[in-house]
Amino acid sequence: MKRIAILTTLVLVAPLSALAMTAVGDVVGTNPQDATAALEKAGCSVRDFEAEGGMIEAKCTDEANRLWEVYIDPASGAVKKISGKD
Repeated sequence: MKRIAILTTLVLVAPLSALAMTAVGDVVGTNPQDATAALEKAGCSVRDFEAEGGMIEAKCTDEANRLWEVYIDPASGAVKKISGKD
């Protein structure tokens, strides 16, 4: 019985993890085309890019239409910070 519950949970959660938002440390790219593709693959539709505090700030929305600000290191293309807004 316990085994069935665990398997059921894994089957239900696995599809959601494929659509997980990008995380700090993920490399999305140093140019808008690569960053947009990576962020959209992670479920975040990019609206705009701007420079802020020595970082590239990508403003995007997730499937629930929540606004996210993803800060990208311009040299490495790595996500340094993610800020969510309601």
